Amino acid sequence: MPRRVHFISLGCPKNRVDSEVMLGLLNQAQYEFVENPQDAHVIVVNTCAFIEQSKTESVDTILEMAEYKDAGSCDTLVVTGCLAQRYPEELSQELPEVDYFLGTGDYPKIVEVLKHREQGTGSMPKTLVGVPDFAGSSSLPRARTQAAFSQYLKISEGCSNVCSFCIIPTLRGKQKSRTVEDVLKEARMLAEQGATELNLIGQDLTAYGFDLPQKPKLMTLLESLSQIEQVRWIRLLYAYPRSFNLELIRYMAQAPKVLPYIDMPLQHISDRMLRLMRRGKAEQGTRDLIETLRKEMPNLVLRTTFITGFPGETEEDFKTLYQFVQDFEFDRVGVFTYSQEEGTPAATMSNQIPHELALERQGLLMELQKKISRKKLRTLKGQTLEVLIEGPSEETDLLLQGRYFGQAPEVDGHVLMNDGQANPGDYAMVKIHQIGDYDVVGKIVSVHAPAQIITQPSQLMMSGNKMLMSPLSHLPIVH
Repeated sequence: MPRRVHFISLGCPKNRVDSEVMLGLLNQAQYEFVENPQDAHVIVVNTCAFIEQSKTESVDTILEMAEYKDAGSCDTLVVTGCLAQRYPEELSQELPEVDYFLGTGDYPKIVEVLKHREQGTGSMPKTLVGVPDFAGSSSLPRARTQAAFSQYLKISEGCSNVCSFCIIPTLRGKQKSRTVEDVLKEARMLAEQGATELNLIGQDLTAYGFDLPQKPKLMTLLESLSQIEQVRWIRLLYAYPRSFNLELIRYMAQAPKVLPYIDMPLQHISDRMLRLMRRGKAEQGTRDLIETLRKEMPNLVLRTTFITGFPGETEEDFKTLYQFVQDFEFDRVGVFTYSQEEGTPAATMSNQIPHELALERQGLLMELQKKISRKKLRTLKGQTLEVLIEGPSEETDLLLQGRYFGQAPEVDGHVLMNDGQANPGDYAMVKIHQIGDYDVVGKIVSVHAPAQIITQPSQLMMSGNKMLMSPLSHLPIVH
């Protein structure tokens, strides 16, 4: 009888890809995946530890899953990922219910750890947390947790920036780019399995290749990926502003498969704050970059994030940020309150801002952005957009749900369709006739299926933040 595994993945898409690699290894080793933790022999929690909120969620999830060691059939609880990498000794002492801790560089050891547990031979330390040097490889199996047509493609791991508020270099190490050949090999495999949309992820996409011997450019990788016939959309997520040069911008402007969509975390605009944050690009340089991007790509959809309440942020600094958001009218904005993370330079800075004030400023920015978003979406009314069909709406089976090029999976709004038919993975032309704060509604006027869709007999999907096995070949994405 195969051993049954329940898998929970917390955090960002980069963590999701790591989870898919572990799931692929477990699947290859003939483990069976179950939806209910009550039915599992093994429970794995892949954690996040980026900010305080994510650490709390990770610990709460571990404690919840630990209860199944008494209440269910679970005999092995494994904790992997950023929380294990950050606090290995503390967690080992404070969470005796956990059998093994694997750091961010030790994901490939998941099967070895479980086999050791089952066979009871040799010696295996409880904590396997080494140097965070795992960057992924096309040679490793990867389970699919999303619909086949839309996939994340991790092109690098870690970060060599020195932002004063960020713990990522500690958790993931310095930047480790994968070679163009290796990324391309994985992309071709994803395309053969049905992927027509590739969402490129990494902590700093625009620094891709700087650490490799040949120093290939991101543009070189994009050119190679664009040659894959089945791929229709290529999107950049997490593109830092510092290395975004004119050559890359002009290439994107004329590359038909590279979408005019950029997720560029700016964090602030006040020169004083940017210096304290060690962001490496000043206010005027940031403003010039955005203006150049919009000049070269008039239909650009620009997503960004900001931090409120960073140590020393004055009312004047915040007013400068507020005015910047008001003037530049970003298409998508996420706002985070500053999290004081031990081990970062910002944690020891004077003038720490009260959390209540950071929350107040976050609310003001989000209220402003809500108005901007609605204004932006109004321009889509009456337009006919190409939409990637995802499946039935999350809200009701009476509507279809999809995304146009300006909507990234999981973080942006949707195009809802109340008239017409299409299948998941199709690309449809949709005429927009209604708008909301973040979603738009339209009518399907024509449908063209992708060039090639190959489904596998079974796939893994994400339900909430839990992985489970499904026998269906097409399923709507569930957030």
